[in-house]
Amino acid sequence: MEQRVSLVTLGVVDVDRSRRFYEGLGWRRGNRDDGVVFFQVPSGVLALWNRAALAAETGLPDGGGFGGIALAYNARSRAEVDMVIAEAEGAGARILRRPVETFWGGYSGYFADPDGHPWEVAHNSAWSFDAQGGVVLPA
Repeated sequence: MEQRVSLVTLGVVDVDRSRRFYEGLGWRRGNRDDGVVFFQVPSGVLALWNRAALAAETGLPDGGGFGGIALAYNARSRAEVDMVIAEAEGAGARILRRPVETFWGGYSGYFADPDGHPWEVAHNSAWSFDAQGGVVLPA
């Protein structure tokens, strides 16, 4: 297996509501199928699909709480972190933590999308970006 992640699927209660939220952040849908929404991102695809259907597909019970995972948007600057958190709040996100200096020397905050999926928005000065906006770890 190659070391990569191609697709992240978020189980959501209301696919249309979640689509509107992400479109409110400026994301553009990459498909027109009913029942699932795909957003092209530099490293692959972010999908929105019915939470109950995803639980049934995986065979896992849905406890409805924190799933032990957070998505992240890495920003090019601390000012961009503040801007993205404000943009998310304007689109209807619940702010989980306003941006602060981190123990690892960066700057980050968290918001939750309409289904409670946590997103970290962070700036790490040691990381860079490729031409498509993907994060590049230091060599």
